[in-house]
Amino acid sequence: MGEPVTPGASCPGTFARAWAKAVSGTSYLPMTQAQLEELLQRLTHRLAAALRAEPFDPRVGHQVGAELVAAHIASAEGLGRTVEVIQLRLLRDLGLVGDDISDRLARLLATITTGYTRALRDRTLDEQESIRRAAMVARAQAERALRDSESRFRHQATHDPLTDLPNRTLFTERLAAAINAPGRGADRVGVCFLDLDRFKVVNDSLGHQLGDALLVQMAQRLRRALGEHLVARLGGDEFVILVERTGGTDDVVKAAEAALAAVSEPALVDGHELSVTASVGIVERPVAGTTPGELMRAADSTLHWAKAAGGARWALFDPARHRTELARYALSAAIPAALDRGEFFLDYQPLTSLRDGTLLGVEALVRWRHPELGVLRPDSFIGLAEETGLIVRLGGWVLAEACREAESWGADGGPAPFVSVNLAVRQVNRPDLVQEVRGLLAQTGLPPQRLQLEITESTMMSAGAEDPVRALRALNDLGVRIAIDDFGTGYSNLAYLRDLPVTELKMAGEFVTGLRAPQVDPASRTDERILASLVSLAHALDLTVTAEGVETADQADLLRAIGCDAGQGWHFGRPAPAARILEQIR
Repeated sequence: MGEPVTPGASCPGTFARAWAKAVSGTSYLPMTQAQLEELLQRLTHRLAAALRAEPFDPRVGHQVGAELVAAHIASAEGLGRTVEVIQLRLLRDLGLVGDDISDRLARLLATITTGYTRALRDRTLDEQESIRRAAMVARAQAERALRDSESRFRHQATHDPLTDLPNRTLFTERLAAAINAPGRGADRVGVCFLDLDRFKVVNDSLGHQLGDALLVQMAQRLRRALGEHLVARLGGDEFVILVERTGGTDDVVKAAEAALAAVSEPALVDGHELSVTASVGIVERPVAGTTPGELMRAADSTLHWAKAAGGARWALFDPARHRTELARYALSAAIPAALDRGEFFLDYQPLTSLRDGTLLGVEALVRWRHPELGVLRPDSFIGLAEETGLIVRLGGWVLAEACREAESWGADGGPAPFVSVNLAVRQVNRPDLVQEVRGLLAQTGLPPQRLQLEITESTMMSAGAEDPVRALRALNDLGVRIAIDDFGTGYSNLAYLRDLPVTELKMAGEFVTGLRAPQVDPASRTDERILASLVSLAHALDLTVTAEGVETADQADLLRAIGCDAGQGWHFGRPAPAARILEQIR
C-alpha cells in the first residue's frame, strides 16, 4: 500500500469530543467530561499513528480496547458506540486517505474489539476473585465476631456491662431461689428498690457520658456499702438490693439507710462535684405465699411513694395503701367504658339570688352510677380523670349534657336559669375549646347567655398563657358567662382579674363557714369584714359574687347584708335531677 496522505489539517480534538459524546452514559465513568475527552484524544492519536505506520501493526487496537475497559467504558453499548464512531468518523475527521486505509481501519477495529473483550473478561475474573476473597474474609470475620459476641453474651448474660453489677436476670434468679429453693433456711426476704433522684437532670445538662460515669461510681459505692447483700442494676439509674434471711423489717431498713448514706456522699465526676440523693422502696415479708413478681411490683410502687414524698428517703410498703391505689387505678381505667355505657349522670344545685330569692342558675354536678360501688360523687373520680387526661372526654360529656338538658328549661318562654359547668385546666388549654362550645350551643339551641363556665382560681392562673386567655375572651364575647370558682383558696388576688374576661366570682365555702350570728361568735365579725371587702372590690370590677357553702339562714342574712349577689348551698337546695329543677322553675 502507498503511504497515507493527509490532504487537510487533521482534527483529533473534534473526533475525541464526538467519541466522548457517544460513550457518555453507557457506563459509570469516575471522571469529568474534560478528563474523558483528554483520554479519548490520546487514544485517537494512537489510532491515527497506527493507521499511518509502515509496516501496519493492528495490535495497537488490543491496547486501545484494554485502556477503554480500564477507564470503565465497560459495557456492550459502550463498545458498540466506539466501533460505530471510529468507523464513521475517524478517517474523515483526521483526513486520512490511502489505497488500503479502509482495510487497515477494519483490521484495527477487529483488534480493538478483541482487546476490549479480553480486558473485560479479565476484569470480570479479577472481580470475581476479589469478591470470593472478600467473602472468605467476611465469613472469617463474621465467625470471629460471632465467637466474640457469644463470649460477651455469656461475662453479660448475668452482669451489667456498664457497672459490672449483677443484672436483672441474675437478680431474678437469686430472688426466685431465695423464695422457692428448698433448704436455704430463709423464712423471710426483703427487697430495696433504689432510684437516683433527678438523674435525668445530670444526663440532660452534663451529657450521657458523664451520667454513665456517675452510675459506675454509685454502683461501686453500693457494692462496698452492702457487700453482704446482692446489689444489682436493673437499668437506667435503678438499682435493687436483695436482703435474704431477714429477721424482720429492721434488717431491710438498715440496708436501705446504708445505701442512701453511700449515695449521698458528694461525687467528683470528670471535674464536676455532684450532690446525689436517692429514693428507696422497701418490701419485707415471709417467703411463703409470695412470688418474685409480686415482690418487685410492691417494691416499685413503694419507690414511687418515696419519690412522691420528695425523694432522698425510704418508704415502707403498706398493704392498705397499695390496695387503695389499685382500687383507684381500676376506677380510673373504668371511666371510658362507663362513658360508653351511660353510667354518668348530672345533678343540679341552685344558685339563688340573695336579693329576692329567685333562681338565677344551677351548677351541673356529675355523678357516676357505678354497677358495683353505687352512686359515686365527683370527689371520688374527678381527680383520677384529671391525672390520666380522661377529664377532657368526661368534661366534654358533662358540658354537652348540661347544655342539652338546660335548653329545655326555657321551652315555655318564661325566664330560665343559666347552667354553670366546671372546666378543668386541660379543657381550658385545649386549642379547640371555643369551637367545641360554639358547636354545642348551635347543636342544642341553648342561648350563650344561659351557659356559665366555671374555672377554679388556680386553673385561671395556670391558664394565664395567651392562647387560653384568648379563648376565654372569645367565649365571653360570644355571650358565655365566665366565673372563677372556689375564689379565696388560691391566690385570693383580685388585681389579676382586671385583664381577664370574668363576669362572676364564686367565694369558697371556707369564707362562709365562719359566718355566725355575732352574739354566738364575735370572731365572725372578722370573717364578715373580709367577705365585705372582697365583695366590694369585686363589684368595683363589675363582677357579681356568689357565695358557696351557704347552709343556714343566718349565713344567708349576713351575706345579703354585705351585698353578696347570690348564694349556693344546702340552705337553698341540695343537688337534684334536671326534672326537679324544671319543677322548681315552673
